[in-house]
Amino acid sequence: MIFTKKYLKLLNYRLKYLRVPCRNATQTTSSECPNAEVKFSNGRNLNITSGKYARFANGTAVCQMGDTAVMVTAVAKPKQAPSASFMPLVVDYRLKGSASGRIPMNFMRRELGPSEKEILSARLIDRSLRPLFPAEFRTETQLVCNMLAMDAVFSPDVLSINAASVALSLSDIPWNGPIGAVRVGLSDGEVIVNPTRRELQTSDLDLVISATKHNLVVMLEGKGNVVLMQDLLKAIKKGTQEAQYIVNEIERLQKAYGRTKRPLEPLPTVDEEISEAVKTMCEMRLRDIFQDQTHDKISRDNAVNTVRTNVIDKVWSSFPHIEPTLIGDEFNKISKNIFRNLIFEENKRCDGRSFDNLRNISCQVDLYKPLHGSALFQRGQTQVFCTVSLDSQESAMKLDTLSALETGLKAKNFMLHYEFPPYATGEIGRIGPVGRRELGHGALAERALLPTLPHNYPFTVRLTSEVLESNGSSSMATVCGGSLALMDAGVPVVAPAAGVAIGLVTKYENNDTKHMKDYRILTDILGIEDYMGDMDMKVAGTRKGFTAIQADLKVPGIPLKVVMESLQKATDAKGKILDIMGEVIREPRKYRKDCWPVTERISIEPQQRVKLIGPSGMNIKRIYLETGTTITAEDETSFSLFAPSEAALDEAKEQIDALLVKDTIPDLEFGGIYTAKITEIRDTGVMVSLYPNMPPALLHNSQLDQRKIAHPSALGLEIGQEIQVKYFGRDPVSGFMRLSRKVLQSTTAGILRSLNKANENT
Repeated sequence: MIFTKKYLKLLNYRLKYLRVPCRNATQTTSSECPNAEVKFSNGRNLNITSGKYARFANGTAVCQMGDTAVMVTAVAKPKQAPSASFMPLVVDYRLKGSASGRIPMNFMRRELGPSEKEILSARLIDRSLRPLFPAEFRTETQLVCNMLAMDAVFSPDVLSINAASVALSLSDIPWNGPIGAVRVGLSDGEVIVNPTRRELQTSDLDLVISATKHNLVVMLEGKGNVVLMQDLLKAIKKGTQEAQYIVNEIERLQKAYGRTKRPLEPLPTVDEEISEAVKTMCEMRLRDIFQDQTHDKISRDNAVNTVRTNVIDKVWSSFPHIEPTLIGDEFNKISKNIFRNLIFEENKRCDGRSFDNLRNISCQVDLYKPLHGSALFQRGQTQVFCTVSLDSQESAMKLDTLSALETGLKAKNFMLHYEFPPYATGEIGRIGPVGRRELGHGALAERALLPTLPHNYPFTVRLTSEVLESNGSSSMATVCGGSLALMDAGVPVVAPAAGVAIGLVTKYENNDTKHMKDYRILTDILGIEDYMGDMDMKVAGTRKGFTAIQADLKVPGIPLKVVMESLQKATDAKGKILDIMGEVIREPRKYRKDCWPVTERISIEPQQRVKLIGPSGMNIKRIYLETGTTITAEDETSFSLFAPSEAALDEAKEQIDALLVKDTIPDLEFGGIYTAKITEIRDTGVMVSLYPNMPPALLHNSQLDQRKIAHPSALGLEIGQEIQVKYFGRDPVSGFMRLSRKVLQSTTAGILRSLNKANENT
């Protein structure tokens, strides 16, 4: 066989960088492959294995806790694309029915597109890993999270983060890990590490913490049932400490079995002469723009773009051999350094605010009469329009089988839908199916507001949030506007909720964020501060405590001290926002709006149930079509009515009364004997009516005569004939009357026999 140079080069690359971590890939045993067991402080264990499955991938790891096991593979292309300007990381997370012994209940009976839960879990994994990739690494990379087994006790999302950390650490893919991830709960003031699904159902906190060595926090995401500040800090500290057990074990595996990392390709740069020329031409102009407090988002962006275009044109004319994109990249780097340095030098932000100041806030509720609840929340140049729709419990969102298995919920009666149209940033774009970013922001706001809603609320609530303008922190503006809209709709929330985004700008060297030279924490960040900064921590809650938190970092971890200071800043800002919101509406609206729906519960006799429902539910369907009222059976004798208005409810009740009026019957005495008229003859018996206005009841063949008969015709019974029956009340299950003719025949026969015996004796 003749080998080409290209083939030999590729073979040499695979032998050097893609070698299997086990000693012998073709003949391996489980003892030869990397494995470890992480023991947490509460006695629960995390088992880690690698090198047994999917050995063509750059890195593979399996993490198991209980009977839930997840395999994550990491694969990166051999070379990066020539025009790559960022790290193209793709995380594919799927909940498989086969892993839990279930068959998907869709038409195809197979796993289809990712669900909302799967998309949110993929984002969770992405945000935990992305900050630790080197800036020079821009090769397309894919992580596939494969569910091997699910036991409905431990959630696979945290296991996926840890398995991805192991896979990347053992692979040849450049990555500054490892990290460890744990889920923490809170019950009776005690922190629970890696709680089970049942423990989470009674827990006041559900928080996922990703951390690297030296107790540096990389990612936070969670929800809480109005968790106090001290309890949240205790949970974060405990979770960060527990994550160190995972980090230590992964580092041990990496030293023993890790592959040699690929050499990083240096980023294309310009000569020092060109860099100095760019800096000279733009520094003073950019400093003036970033210090001009009269600029808003649009004018500031336009001014910076004007400088960028001017600098690129002039520098390129002097150095025509350089690609304009490289000059633009150098301009962006200098622009970012100038923006960040001004924050440290001036102790002031680009819009003139101090670090703790909020933007101007204005609120308005009850904007349009047909809406059940509405609110407009404006914070600086971020504007959100929120509406609330109330519907029957039948409108609750039914969760798919796997999501219900993992979360323990079968249906959601509160939904928050977040929309971010392109005009919110003055751009043109496609408006279509909701994207991953919109799903993530909507889920965060939903988690923040859900603990404030009452339990057993008789309505299904849908809150929509449309971002009309965006200049940072639109998800937290959704929390504020959504809380106002809920109170305007009369939803009896426990307390109003508000949210704020906290930013961070740091100074450190050699990727060592543990020993920061300096840092500044920014409250209520602008879009440009999010883009130029190092952290976006979104915090929401009531005055009493926290309901949701999400921290995204662009640096490889921050100390616990910075996390705690940021949470304190968020608490102070949250109180100020709630004061402003309270000036518009302080509590749920007490008086009813004409457009509000109503609900009522009615009770009927068991025998009336069939009459109300009608054949195949025909009566209920007809009432819904004519009045819009939904009738839902709660038990054998109770029905729940949901109507879009009082008038619709009154009309529906009139129709219900008309259906049931014929069922009004006189009281019958238990054991009483009545004259019944035969109205119909059936194979199973005869239908008889005790009174003219009573519905017919079945007198079964077994109760017609002392003798066993197969059909009523054997007794010569006819329609219209009157017979004597005895009443024995109603069946407790079906509600049907229990009648008998046989018992009366038995009594008569006994009397006749007694008389015959007396006559014979005389």
